[in-house]
Amino acid sequence: MFHERRSRCLCGRGWEKCAVDGPIVGAGPAGDVARSRRVATIYDVARAADVSHQTVSRLLKGGSGIRPENRARIEQALRELDYRPNLAARSLATNRSRRIGALVYELQEVGPSKIVQAASDSAREAGYLLDIVSLDPEDERAIAEAVALLAQQDFAGILAFAPTDRLNEVMASSKFRVPIYVETESDDLLPGRNTSLNGHALGLVTDHLLELGHSRLFHVAGPRAWLSARNRTAAYHRALEAHGLESVGTLNGDWSAASGYRAGLEIPLDRGVTAVVASNDQMALGVLRALSERGIAVPQDVSVVGFDDIPESAYFDPPLTTVRLDFRCQGRSALKKLLTLIGDTDALPEPVTVLPELVVRSSSSPAAGG
Repeated sequence: MFHERRSRCLCGRGWEKCAVDGPIVGAGPAGDVARSRRVATIYDVARAADVSHQTVSRLLKGGSGIRPENRARIEQALRELDYRPNLAARSLATNRSRRIGALVYELQEVGPSKIVQAASDSAREAGYLLDIVSLDPEDERAIAEAVALLAQQDFAGILAFAPTDRLNEVMASSKFRVPIYVETESDDLLPGRNTSLNGHALGLVTDHLLELGHSRLFHVAGPRAWLSARNRTAAYHRALEAHGLESVGTLNGDWSAASGYRAGLEIPLDRGVTAVVASNDQMALGVLRALSERGIAVPQDVSVVGFDDIPESAYFDPPLTTVRLDFRCQGRSALKKLLTLIGDTDALPEPVTVLPELVVRSSSSPAAGG
């Protein structure tokens, strides 16, 4: 299945009424609803900041060369007037759509949802609206329907997040009338490729366990069709090989806690496993539950590490050692690359790449007897 999401008018009166009258303000002391106030324009901001409207426009487009004192006054005026760009007027003036189509997946998962939210926020900052079409990246019918829908709409460009081989193949062979940027990652198993962020990050958690003296590691991997899962698994094996070690074994899950739980019940503890590397925090949560049911204490008997640093990870029992990626940077970077293809090069500043960070908590400790 795939789903299309669009923004809705929150006041219930419809976009035409909102566009004319502006937002509704709250009730007064007597309980009467105040009249709606007029939507602030770029000229209102310019007057409040005592600058030209051209200067305000340049700041909104991310331009440089604005004096710090002018920038501060403009930003204060934007906040106080609650300025919102008039996308319809801008589209008419430039004869170009201000809508971007976004093909996304697994929004219930923390990583994808943060990436898409950052792309949506960045689009809004640049004066665009992000129309989201979500799908199951392994469902052939959903992929075909979503691609057909994107091709029919009036977009300035299309941003596709493609985590699987099949979705990458479909996007590469599809024809669109507008620029498209496919956000995916390189396959670390191919010769001559640099290590991806996912690979680098999984290497951090595996190295952490090796430094604690663990030599009998087991891997709970993600789905084989996902590039990120394969890259994480490849990094896991590279880290072991660098120390002259081999993995005790690997089981593939589907990113869910339930699949991690099933894997945890099958881990061959009789083969001396002292640590488990899970490819995401949800599967690590399932592993923790399964080990607890098997009478295994974490980390006294077996250490467990995850990946993603979801907000709940610090509150697992025990709190989970994991690795943190800057998902927001990934979303902003993808949107910036699409805007460059569209030709709107000054709409957003270049995002600063943040390297993965190891977050050590109580679920990992030195190997027993190490």
